[in-house]
Amino acid sequence: MFTSVIRRTWFAVLSVGFVLAIGGQALADSKVGALVPGSKAASIQPSQCVEPTPYMRRHHMELILHQRDKTVHEGIRSKKYSLAACIDCHVARGDGGREVPVNAEGQFCDSCHDYVGVSLTCFQCHATVPTPASAHK
Repeated sequence: MFTSVIRRTWFAVLSVGFVLAIGGQALADSKVGALVPGSKAASIQPSQCVEPTPYMRRHHMELILHQRDKTVHEGIRSKKYSLAACIDCHVARGDGGREVPVNAEGQFCDSCHDYVGVSLTCFQCHATVPTPASAHK
């Protein structure tokens, strides 16, 4: 009896591990991610990104919050982790070359946040497409 309990426990543990491994690979292979067709990010080399993709998937929120604190509380503006730089690189171009907002259904921010069931509130205040350079003059 004790042996069958151990076998069932190991089977359950291995099954869960297998499902998690397959699920993680499916996420990595899925269309959910940073490389939305028509974006700058889809056309550059991975070495040109600010950080490796796995790092960004895991830590992007901490980087954004850290950048916010540096910018808002200390007045230090850098472009490496700025939300505007993320949007500029990850926004897709649709029909006629028009920018598709990053939070539109199936786009960069929306696709990942929808996949993990996280509410996306950044764009209640922030722009969803790059600000034209002429607006900064």
